[in-house]
Amino acid sequence: MENRQPIRTIGAMLHASAQRFADREAIVFPDQRLTYRELDRAARRWARAMIALGVEPGQHVGLFMPTCIDFIEAFFGIAMAGAVAVPVNARYQAHELAYVTRDADLVVLITAGRLTDSLDYAERVEAALPELAGQSAEAGLALTQAPRLRAIVSLDEARSPAMLSRSTVLAAGDTVDEALLDARIAAVDPQDIAMILYTSGTTSSPKGAMISHRGQVGNSRNLGVRYECTSEDKVWSPLPIFHIAGILPMVMILDLGGCYMTVPHFDAGRALEMLGREGATIAYPSFVTIMQDLINHPTFRDTDLSRLRVMNSNFAVQPEWIKEAVKAAMPHTIQVGTYGLTEAAGTVSTSRLSDSYETRTERCGVPLDEWEVRIVDPETGRDCAAGERGEIVLRGPNMLKGYYNAPEKTAEALRDGWFHTGDIGSIDANGNVMFHGRTKDMLKVGGENVAAAEIEAMLQTHPAVKLAQVVGIPDPRYVEVPAAFVELAEGAEASEAELIAHCKGKLASFKIPRHVRVVSEWPMSTSKIQKFRLRDDLIAQLQSA
Repeated sequence: MENRQPIRTIGAMLHASAQRFADREAIVFPDQRLTYRELDRAARRWARAMIALGVEPGQHVGLFMPTCIDFIEAFFGIAMAGAVAVPVNARYQAHELAYVTRDADLVVLITAGRLTDSLDYAERVEAALPELAGQSAEAGLALTQAPRLRAIVSLDEARSPAMLSRSTVLAAGDTVDEALLDARIAAVDPQDIAMILYTSGTTSSPKGAMISHRGQVGNSRNLGVRYECTSEDKVWSPLPIFHIAGILPMVMILDLGGCYMTVPHFDAGRALEMLGREGATIAYPSFVTIMQDLINHPTFRDTDLSRLRVMNSNFAVQPEWIKEAVKAAMPHTIQVGTYGLTEAAGTVSTSRLSDSYETRTERCGVPLDEWEVRIVDPETGRDCAAGERGEIVLRGPNMLKGYYNAPEKTAEALRDGWFHTGDIGSIDANGNVMFHGRTKDMLKVGGENVAAAEIEAMLQTHPAVKLAQVVGIPDPRYVEVPAAFVELAEGAEASEAELIAHCKGKLASFKIPRHVRVVSEWPMSTSKIQKFRLRDDLIAQLQSA
């Protein structure tokens, strides 16, 4: 059912939904719930707190915490104040946090405190910003490594002297006139930047993608149209809220007056209990590990998932075994394929619910409204024919405005109004997009172009291989050669020689991996395997041998 409301800013969107759906549930955590009225009031409190801290429209406020109610409330509050939210990956180590704090020109950083015995966010902040030692929050911060940063707000009352407490900041905000906040909300333009999301993916240098209010609300709304969403839908996502894959479906359903359900961290048993109890209608698990844990959990067979009508499973780019397992376990749920990225405010293409099962599980769908998608030869720029592989380039009102503080990266990616994704894809005769890997996953073996995805797909046909990743490593004769990393299925065994032999006779000789290493845990960004780390570790290992 199409939402014909105007495309508002993120803050105005929430306020409009609160006026229409005041007492309906907006956010559900396993042990916490917020109605639209409660979420709107909490967001307005955070917005007034930002104003009290002196945050001006267009300035940048960081959010460094796991998925939690406070994150969502503060995220919308920052938007209402006209500031720019900078969600920081909660898994970032101290040096990564220091980089984003400086590069994004944060004026305020809101962080969690100690959450468990092993995880202390405040401690991570102090390690990232060693100059905090000896400073007083009340006097204002003065850091040479982050000169714009004026205040750090801790959700934990037990905090360092360099941090302000959540209660102190919110109390200061209570003195700000509501009319001043209303004026701030009204002054934000949908084309203004709403957030900067740092994306590292397969490269070691994070880039801050600037997404406008219009971009996020518009793209989320178009996703809702494709999934035929209404205010009756309940969307469940276990994906981190600091990631576009968490923000996209949240904005989609809050724009419609439905319910967004999530978890602080993924636990299959707790997730299934929540899915069944709350009657989720749309699930957004997206990744193999999450789906595998759900269907293999002892309580899965007894969980009532009868209301789960759509699941973003993206089988087209997953190993075949997970597709077959989910199909057998959830025959009534419409599985959809998706292609998207941070710079596009999330989803670019996804299946139509009316598409055949084969199309929905073998392709990544057709573009959402407002997206133009082309496949071009990365060297000549010519448009590729149907089914031919090339670089995916995009154009539309919901794409990034550029990379913050990185004019060279912006100029490289945005050319003649088109965003060059760096992804290899194809579009079939029916308009369905397919993702085939990253252009940087193209190896050059003795002058021959080799797609890492092709070798990965072949390795994954071996019964012992659960997941494969391929990188190029330097070679004196061929410039670079393929090296593979594999995660084996539980209880399975396979030697390096056996896996190399599996590829022989099925791939050209120059595509055969020269090295195979078994891994039990992948180096991850938020949602992507960091191939550069696999590559660097193997090179170091081979050099020391």
